[in-house]
Amino acid sequence: MTDETTMRQVDLSIAGELSIYRADELKRALIEPLAQGVQLVVNLAAVTEFDTCGLQLLMLAKRTAQALGSELQLVGHSPAVLEVFELLNVAAFFGDHLVIAPGRH
Repeated sequence: MTDETTMRQVDLSIAGELSIYRADELKRALIEPLAQGVQLVVNLAAVTEFDTCGLQLLMLAKRTAQALGSELQLVGHSPAVLEVFELLNVAAFFGDHLVIAPGRH
């Protein structure tokens, strides 16, 4: 037996800082949709600054999605996000398919 139920998709684009300075605002934006059992697609293409607090928020969102039976997908990783993901080797945690330009290693 196969379950053919499709999750509702919610798209969220984050622009500017994904950092401690916007932690409260972004936490709500990430967690609230996941509590509704959706597939949350987060576009990171316009993220200009990304710190460890921003990374912790994304990790919290991933764990929350897993705990609630929702899905989290990160797309369009900006150079700032790629730099931190590469430095801390966390792409596998999110299960993302990252395209890293040649010479960036």
